[in-house]
Amino acid sequence: MIGQKIQLYQVYALVLFLLTYLLNQLDRYMLAITIKPMAQELQFGDKGCLLNGNYTENDIGSTKCNALTENKCVATTYDNGTHKHHVCDWNYNGQGFEYEILAGPVFIVIFTFGGIFIGFAADRYNRKILLASCLIFWSVMTLLTGFVQNYWQLVLLRFGLGFGEAGCTPFVASMLTDIYPTELRGTALGIYNWGIYMGYSMSYALGNIITAADINGQGWRWAFFISGMPGIVLGVLMLITLKEPDRKNASKEAQNAELSANTNNGKCSRLTRILRPFLAPSLIIAVLAGSVRNAAGYVFAYNTQLYFTSIGQTKEQIAKYMGWIPIVGGSLSVAVGGFISDQVVKTRGIYARIAIVIASLLVAVPFAAGTLYLDPPYAFVSQIPTYLFGEMWIGITLAVVVEIIPSNIRTSAVAVYLFIISNIGGNMPLLVPPIQQAFENIGYTKSQSLRGALYILYPGLYVAGAILFIPAMFLMKRDQQNAQNIDVIPMNESDS
Repeated sequence: MIGQKIQLYQVYALVLFLLTYLLNQLDRYMLAITIKPMAQELQFGDKGCLLNGNYTENDIGSTKCNALTENKCVATTYDNGTHKHHVCDWNYNGQGFEYEILAGPVFIVIFTFGGIFIGFAADRYNRKILLASCLIFWSVMTLLTGFVQNYWQLVLLRFGLGFGEAGCTPFVASMLTDIYPTELRGTALGIYNWGIYMGYSMSYALGNIITAADINGQGWRWAFFISGMPGIVLGVLMLITLKEPDRKNASKEAQNAELSANTNNGKCSRLTRILRPFLAPSLIIAVLAGSVRNAAGYVFAYNTQLYFTSIGQTKEQIAKYMGWIPIVGGSLSVAVGGFISDQVVKTRGIYARIAIVIASLLVAVPFAAGTLYLDPPYAFVSQIPTYLFGEMWIGITLAVVVEIIPSNIRTSAVAVYLFIISNIGGNMPLLVPPIQQAFENIGYTKSQSLRGALYILYPGLYVAGAILFIPAMFLMKRDQQNAQNIDVIPMNESDS
């Protein structure tokens, strides 16, 4: 009976964590879905030749709004046989550095630095309270985004969103590690990572449909109102019903050492000890490889809506496919990847998890390229195997990190891991505008140029990540054996 109660609670806790991550991703990517109408209302970013809102692609036939200058754009006409219609406008298109800065540095810098300090707190204080507080805080930031009137207000709230969301995965990964046994951690982390794809898919469905509904004439603003409110309710529920799990894997001596590390010297010493495991060659290369793969995800996630819009897809068409494909493909991917890696690790060790990552990334490459090469709906269909194979890496690499890191610094180490892969990956979208501009300079249209940039930074980075994971796999076995000899890192010199 006791075992049954524990099992039911494990499921309940995992569901709460899954919903938290869903809202984390929904609130994060709502910007990417609503950026075009937002940029036009707040007037920021690049301008381009866009189809006038009074017409559809079907109305203008083969006429294209792809002029590179304003004069040529507004002069573009469609002749229906009786009258010439000016069908193109020169307007804000949601692209450019001001957008990429919002998507990348403004969010990522505080997200990653905040994650490290929050991770330090989580190794010493109540993780449940901290996680619920972060959830409520970032939900309020999302809600307030619906009220912005200026670009600087958007920057400030995006900054706050990054700080709040920084506490999500470090807290959850640490708590799941204490709630679930070793042989189930990969699966539990995989299910938790369903939240990425559920939230990402919902951002397309909710962002596009709500914006198109134009509630009270406020369009995109209601997408932020509706996505921000559930997190406040969930945060309160978490405070009431979730229990702080015992830190089962940390020794009493290590806990006492942590409590005594209150001086500045102690904190510096602690930081040194947290960073020390990342000097392992296998972990250095694995984190670098994960950063490169993560960069591909950030680049495409923040440019998916813009890309499909640029090739003539409507908001409704994009929502029709992207509202479910990431959920199905991505959720199956991380769950299957976690399950398979849990099975192989029983006989071959955690380094075998990396082999699964390499194989899955290489299988995903042609499908990722197919998304850009094929016309809709086949471009959307190609996303299914891309997600199915290409997203296995997330839960698997996180499982590797939590297993190779000593138990009493695990939350902080996860924060450091996320700091590295998020800073490299999250800022990679900044490369899209200059690469796109380089293609435009040699005569390609904006749509063709965006496609060229995405070829390099989407399937191209899949290949680069897989190549970098190969040496990590061969080094992992040795470093795993070293880690097993150090279950806890001493926090004071006297403990050494």
